[in-house]
Amino acid sequence: MLEESFLQLSDRSPAEGAVSVWPAWEVREGERATRWLHVRLAFGDGARVDALATVSEGGVCVEDLRARPALALEDLAVLADWIEGPLARACGAGAGPAAGDGAGAHRGGAARPRGPEGRRLVAREYRAAQERGADPVLAVMDATGQSRRGALRLIGRARDAGLLSPRHARR
Repeated sequence: MLEESFLQLSDRSPAEGAVSVWPAWEVREGERATRWLHVRLAFGDGARVDALATVSEGGVCVEDLRARPALALEDLAVLADWIEGPLARACGAGAGPAAGDGAGAHRGGAARPRGPEGRRLVAREYRAAQERGADPVLAVMDATGQSRRGALRLIGRARDAGLLSPRHARR
């Protein structure tokens, strides 16, 4: 159980936490687009930061932020350092905010192996996330660069290959 009154991001290293980014929605107005993305920073000790960020031509803004335990005010700037890279990869790093349009689009940054090697990667990431108490679907999304729906499809293929236990016990 967490005993600190504040999360203290500045006292933690990036190896301690996992950042996951997945699309919420997108609004287009002519050539311009604004994307909303969910961002989760999770630590093995149960500490967590959830944010809703917007990405547009004007830059990145954090619209909503929830942290457990509370985030110290001076750590807001540190949070930006933690989530900047994963947000850039989710938006197609360097290709502008509208890169990788659509919630089901493959997110930039992660190249996943195909075939049996890819299924083993998915199973390994899924089990590792379960062991550390993290969301296994988000872990697969982060490792493969797929949307939530794509990650679920990959997890299903790993189950079909016998690399993961069945979702529901057969009666």
